[in-house]
Amino acid sequence: MLEFNLKKYKIYADFLNRLAIDLTKFYYLKLKRTFKISNKLKSAGYDPVTTSDQAFEKFIRYKIKSKFPDHQIIGEEFGHKTSKSEYTWVIDPIDGTRSFVIGNPTWSNLISFNYKGYPILGLANFPVLKKYYLNYSDKIAYVVENGKKRKIIVNKKATSKNMKVAGAFHGWLSFDKQKKIPEVLKLIQFPCCDALSYSHLAEGKIDIVIQCSNKIWDIHPLIPIIKAAGGHINTWDNRDAVNAGNILVSSNKMIHNKFLKLLKPVSK
Repeated sequence: MLEFNLKKYKIYADFLNRLAIDLTKFYYLKLKRTFKISNKLKSAGYDPVTTSDQAFEKFIRYKIKSKFPDHQIIGEEFGHKTSKSEYTWVIDPIDGTRSFVIGNPTWSNLISFNYKGYPILGLANFPVLKKYYLNYSDKIAYVVENGKKRKIIVNKKATSKNMKVAGAFHGWLSFDKQKKIPEVLKLIQFPCCDALSYSHLAEGKIDIVIQCSNKIWDIHPLIPIIKAAGGHINTWDNRDAVNAGNILVSSNKMIHNKFLKLLKPVSK
């Protein structure tokens, strides 16, 4: 753990707690209406961005700048605001834009508070579901649903025989590579609904989440929530998840190590 002053947790956790409430209000007051969609990929493929993604990020940046004007900010839509500060906010204004576009309620606002490049606090806010996930320290995380706060913890008792596995490759793992991990494919029982699946793991509803090609704004906000709830998170090649990329999250070390071995043929 970095030498982060534990007394400062409350300052930033309280800010994120308030921001979650403000983001949901902002959505219903300003963004629950018609929006425009464009494709970030100019050639082959589809990576949508909407005017709502941009509006959310501007709103989040405004809130951060108003409270912490010297801090750095990295956002998916508007890039990196640099400074000499050791503190950085990493923003995914809408995680699950494809879900947002078709009206699936599983999309979220993701924000992490980083110290010296490492995520210390994370927020996953789900406006349509009216709940959000937030850690208050490196050992305590909560889900707040309909105004009620509940401490969350992973399912430590999951075994190879009863574990619940969610996965998604998002077109990034070729069919030839998938054929190298038949056991993994057999074990996947649920689709991965972006940040919601990671959040469900943190509260003990899912035991394994496998996902391809995460960017830092996809995963940094979830790292401190998962770890505070007792989960394990790495890349498929067993590096720190702060590097982003292909991500494995597990509720206990035993099944985590099992999946690292199963994923080894496609981990490089």
